[in-house]
Formats: sequence, structure tokens, C-alpha cells
Amino acid sequence: MRVLITGAGGFVGKNLQLHLVERKDVEVVCFTRADDIGTLPSLVADVDFVFHLAGVNRPQDPAEFVSGNLDLTQALCAVVATIAQRTGKKIPVLYTSSTQAERDNDYGSSKRGAENALLALSREHGVPVHVFRLPNVFGKWCKPNYNSAVATFCHNIARGLPIQVNDPAAQVSLVYVDDVVERFLQLMDGADAALDAKGFASVAPQYTTTVGELAEKIAAFKASRASLMTERVGTGLLRALYSTYLSYLPVELFAYPVPQHGDPRGVFVEMLKTPDAGQFSYFTAHPGITRGGHYHHTKTEKFLVIKGVARFKFRHMQTGETHELTTSGDKAEIVETVPGWTHDITNTGTDEMVVMLWANEVFDRARPDTFACAL
Repeated sequence: MRVLITGAGGFVGKNLQLHLVERKDVEVVCFTRADDIGTLPSLVADVDFVFHLAGVNRPQDPAEFVSGNLDLTQALCAVVATIAQRTGKKIPVLYTSSTQAERDNDYGSSKRGAENALLALSREHGVPVHVFRLPNVFGKWCKPNYNSAVATFCHNIARGLPIQVNDPAAQVSLVYVDDVVERFLQLMDGADAALDAKGFASVAPQYTTTVGELAEKIAAFKASRASLMTERVGTGLLRALYSTYLSYLPVELFAYPVPQHGDPRGVFVEMLKTPDAGQFSYFTAHPGITRGGHYHHTKTEKFLVIKGVARFKFRHMQTGETHELTTSGDKAEIVETVPGWTHDITNTGTDEMVVMLWANEVFDRARPDTFACAL
């Protein structure tokens, strides 16, 4: 398949290109601001699908709204219509309009005019047309300090620069660029063109939040490096926002230090804490060193020896029953501590031992649930 992307150098266009490059069955033809509108006939002639992403939203001269949105779209429609008339080939066109098309301003009028041109193309020539009135799209490579609050907040907060929030309660609707591109590719591959209540193509999920909440969430991502407490970034809006925030980090901030506590036994390093799923850390022990020697009432732990040889010893606090096992970095084996059993771990090898540790709760000095008791 051969596809054309207008606006290929823009935010959504760059993300779409990367996804298409991953497809071995797709060849991409690009149209950017540097290209002349007169090249459209030759570019469109051999394509099987058009992603019409080009547009103007913040020009110096309002007249550019018409040339960059309406005139370009009408020219594209004329080319596609001519091909349909001469060859019978009906090249599908996917267009990214905007929710601003509902407004009576220069930008909205130009986008609405472009929509109407495409709908006429579909009606008069049977060309499949997918018109998206997208809300605010966010994700990697969006230009900061331009027209995206998410991009601006991510860029500035990552660099310790100030942000401006005029109305924290102002609502904002968002879609994530990867979700947008996924839907685009589904339509390219022939998926049903499910329409929203207004008859436009749509992307799901869409998120509704406030400008103030956005600023707070992105600031929390930055703060998590110091507190080690991660936000719930595994699903939904927080997942997409966190990925976006990281994409704005300057290269000198790709890495960051965490506290390391050392004593004659070795070192102990906390890596990550979660709001409700415990924390991750690791520790080392020199040959012959024993760590632990305590029990828990409720706290549980998982140990994974990744280097060296370890002997784990357990004793039941009520019955006195004992148990002992040995594991090493040569095999992937989790050892769990069990509530009500005192336990320790000894480096029985000749090299330094390194052990990963997960505890089901973040350590609380006021209520540590850790009671010393030698075996």
C-alpha cells in the first residue's frame, strides 16, 4: 500500500510516519509546508490512501487560514475527484479537522469549509471520507509554548521553568496521539467508519480534566524523582501523560540519582515506591554477612538473588519450626518471607551478593512492622 500524508512534518504527522515505517507493507509519500500545492496531482496519482493532516492554526496573517486549510483541501479534493472520474479509483481521505470548526471565527470557518469540501467529494464521487473533529491531541513531539497546554507544562516543568495557569478550573478535553494514530491505521486497513452523534469520525478514549489538574499531575511526575513515589502511571490518562512528560526531558535528565545507604555489611538502595503496591529496592552483602533477623506481622517481601549465593533461614515464631534454603544468581527464583516467621539471609558465596527486594508496603518509620529476632 502507498499512502500520502499531508502535514507530514507536524506533530501528528511525525507520529503517524513512525508507526507506518513499522509496517513493511506500506510506502509513505510526504507533503509538507515546503512543498508546492501544484505537486499534489503527481503525489496523489499512485497512492491508495490519503492522511490529510496539513493545516494552519496560528498564522501571522489571518488570510493564511483560508490558504492553508480551505484552499489546500479544495485542491486535494479536485485531484481525488479527477482520479475517480478518469479511472474509477476512489482514494479514501482521512482529514483532521478540529472542534473549533463549530465556532464562528476565521480558523473555525476555514476548517468547516474544508470539511464541507471533503463531504461534497464523498457525496458526489463516492470517495470514502473520514472527518475527525479532534479535541486537544497530546503526546511526544508536540511543540511546547505554542497551542498545547500539555506540551508546554511538560517542557517547562521538566526544565524547572515557570508555567502559567490562568484558570485552574477550566476544562480541557484530550486525546492521546498513539490512540489517534491507532484509529487512523484501523481505518486505513478497512475498519468500519463508526461515527459519533454529529456524524464525524472519533477517537477513543477521550479524557476530560482541568488545566489545574494537568499542571498538578505533571508536577507530581517531576517530584517523584525526589520522593521515589510513583504516580499510578499504568493505565489511562496518567499513563499517557507520564509517557508524554518523559519525552520532554532534556538528555542530561535521562538519569537521576537515588539515595544509597551503606554500612560494613554492604549497601541498601530504594528504587521506587508506589501508592498502594509497595516498594522496590536492592541490597548487597559481603561474603559471610547476614542480613535480616526479624519478623513481620503483616508485611510481606519477595527476594530475588541476582548475584552470588544466599542461604535463607526461617523460624516460626509460635511453634519454633525451622526451614532453610539456598538460592543463587544462577537461577531465577523468588523467595518470599512469610508473616509470623523470623528470617535472615546470609551470603555463603565468595563474591559480593546482590539481591532485589519488593515489599508490599512502603516503609513507615512510625509503624515499621519489623521486629528484631535472631534465629
